[in-house]
Amino acid sequence: MEILQNEVVKLVPIDSSHIEGIFKAAADPRIWEHMSVELLRMENVIKYVEDGIKKREAQTDFVFVIIDQSTGEIVGATSYMDISFQHKRLEIGSTWLNPSVWRTKINTNCKYLLLKYGFEQLRVNRIQIKTGHENIRSQKAIERIGAVKEGILRNHMIRKEGTIRHTVMYSITKEEWNQIKKRFEEILL
Repeated sequence: MEILQNEVVKLVPIDSSHIEGIFKAAADPRIWEHMSVELLRMENVIKYVEDGIKKREAQTDFVFVIIDQSTGEIVGATSYMDISFQHKRLEIGSTWLNPSVWRTKINTNCKYLLLKYGFEQLRVNRIQIKTGHENIRSQKAIERIGAVKEGILRNHMIRKEGTIRHTVMYSITKEEWNQIKKRFEEILL
């Protein structure tokens, strides 16, 4: 997988050279409120990077660090997950961002680059995005990019603190991509 970038963000395949930058970007506890991992300790960051490399080698997931082009700093990470080349589908997820870039163009540009590469280079038929039922900020962001809400998987996951999460499912299909791409390009320019 190659580096995906535009003038706002650079998505770089995760490797061990990113450990310090991830640890610095991940230091705010607010990031982890709705996430299944928590990267507040160095040993968790090391395991996260090692797991990301193993999943890439197995071709099940592909983790990218997110670099803010204006600063050159790592500000988060995002992934292609649940990749099925046989069924021509994948998921975009496990995205986390440092609060310093919340409500900026960073996440929108990440999603655009990932969707564009998925539909135009990998030639998938479907890209799904899911989030927790309580993560309203994420749901609004997913809906804003034009993903279709497909439904809610009830009692889908157990969160790190032991509570039950219902999962809100969204998708974009290859037939919808050109219209969504046009909308992206209008707001990104």
